[in-house]
Amino acid sequence: ALAPGEVAREIRRNDYGHTRRFPPNYGAAANDGAESNAGEGGAEGATTGLKRAIINANDGDAPKSRRARLKHDRISDGPLVRSLDDEVTHGIWAPPSATERALAADALPAVESGADLHPRILQERAYLAERDRQRGILQNEDNEKEKFDRMVERKMSHLLPPRLDENSEAFEATTTFHGDEEVDYRGRSWTSPPSGVRGAEPFDTDDHACFVPKKCVARFAGHERGVHRIRLFPRTGHLLLSAGLDGACKVWSVERRKCMRTYVGHGAAVRDVQFNNDGTRFVSASFDRYLRLWDVESGKVLGTFTNRRVPYVVKFYPHDDNLFVVGCSDNKIVTYDSTTGEITQEYDHHLAAVNTITFVEDNGTKMVTSSDDKKVLVWEWDIGVPIKYISDPTMHSMPVITMHPSERFLVCQSLDNRIVVYQAGERYALQRKKKMEGHNVAGYACDIAISPDGRFVCSGDSNGKLFFWDFKRTRTLQKYHAHDKGPSIGAVWHPVEPSTVFTCGWDGIIKMWE
Repeated sequence: ALAPGEVAREIRRNDYGHTRRFPPNYGAAANDGAESNAGEGGAEGATTGLKRAIINANDGDAPKSRRARLKHDRISDGPLVRSLDDEVTHGIWAPPSATERALAADALPAVESGADLHPRILQERAYLAERDRQRGILQNEDNEKEKFDRMVERKMSHLLPPRLDENSEAFEATTTFHGDEEVDYRGRSWTSPPSGVRGAEPFDTDDHACFVPKKCVARFAGHERGVHRIRLFPRTGHLLLSAGLDGACKVWSVERRKCMRTYVGHGAAVRDVQFNNDGTRFVSASFDRYLRLWDVESGKVLGTFTNRRVPYVVKFYPHDDNLFVVGCSDNKIVTYDSTTGEITQEYDHHLAAVNTITFVEDNGTKMVTSSDDKKVLVWEWDIGVPIKYISDPTMHSMPVITMHPSERFLVCQSLDNRIVVYQAGERYALQRKKKMEGHNVAGYACDIAISPDGRFVCSGDSNGKLFFWDFKRTRTLQKYHAHDKGPSIGAVWHPVEPSTVFTCGWDGIIKMWE
């Protein structure tokens, strides 16, 4: 039965439930039947006419078999006819009509319309807001940064230290002087080079001839754990800076062979250290995600920097001591201005953590970076797009790259247990005939040291040995057992003394070789 004013529909039963269809001649037949029965009692007559129209439309030459009749119905009835509200398809769960959507869009909530809410509603809303705050549902800016940290470091989060908390602060810095006096009788600071020590230019290969050292002549002990990096004072080399896995940095006197000052300012191991160009300050990068700028003479902290990432390598810009570059665990290289503490430039084209930064060409107009993504990129200073892309399917990750004193070659520590050489300059081509082998460095970022005249190359390995090669002929010249309990991780060649080499290892000992 049809209610007054309801649109007539034909309902046929089959094996799959109810299917609602309008006959193809529904409009014309329904109108004719309604007009013929308009005098038969108003609405009731119209309804009877609609029924008769549907019955007459279905009578005819319909097939007798059920399957043929269903096929005939599908062809004759045509596609489903839907009303504006899609009631035929969805029934009472039909989507809202265009009119209903328009009304909903025009409706204003009570707050926007200017009406005052009931005090009980306001009280309930305040209670829900406080509950959400206590449960931590509301995400503030720090929580969003933590989420971003997790996303960036998801591939190696198990290898990195815990992320910084909301209100975390840097480790309280302390310093201790171990010498007799900070100023001598002539008024000179303890950081001044001794009398008679001359300075050497960094890339002067004709200054003096160098030789391979023959034995260990001194041991520097003082770190409670291993030593990861060592750096010599620029040009003179009379002071030695060490970065320890105990979170402390130490400055040693090469002439006295003793520790002069200890700098404690990190809550985790120190990954890298670097003197500035004149040696008055140095930067330490630690696994506690902080960088600290120290004054060498007084031991004061001149600045503390962090971008919530683990810094892997740090280098001062050769033309400005106020700028230093940091390679981080989030695949980016950032430039800090030590005067303001802000990041002035970002270099973001690596796909993994950045391991090394080396300045090349005209004393630092370009820089070469390498990463765990097995790529080497060349950048113009202060331009965030690389100008050269070095990658090959046979390449391995190169965690250490050192500039040759002639400034014509880049000497790279490859993790396939080889030292490879690239031409520096316009081409950056691989020198396939120059490769030094024999040591085992797979999995360790063992430092490379090159003699000031460019003739010899030395490197540690994962077994604690120290190797020396002839750079021109690439043959092994000497091999020593340098350190126990781990790799011989760091090595530097003295800029003035012809055959003095310093090495460090995870046994906590720094050795001096001559």
